[in-house]
Amino acid sequence: MLHRVEIEVEEVRGYCAAKYRKGDSFTLRGFYIEGEEDVRICLHALTAMATLLSPFSHGVPADQLGIGEGDVGRVQCPDPGPPLTCGGTVVFKLVRLKQKC
Repeated sequence: MLHRVEIEVEEVRGYCAAKYRKGDSFTLRGFYIEGEEDVRICLHALTAMATLLSPFSHGVPADQLGIGEGDVGRVQCPDPGPPLTCGGTVVFKLVRLKQKC
């Protein structure tokens, strides 16, 4: 059984080119990402979390993946920000929600 995973912007350090702001969110439901009609999914951020989302949504605890504890994990965008780039990095909080039968 796949679990839903809520993905929320927890922190923005510097400038985010995707214009993420603290509190923005979207959901992984099965193999699909859902959100508001105008949800923006940054390719860099998605790439950073892609290899973790599948096992996490299949029930592997965050601590076994090295991203947190239990049903809560964190990942960040790979953009290092100044002085190396003009951008910044975004920290995402992943919360696995139990599915109801």
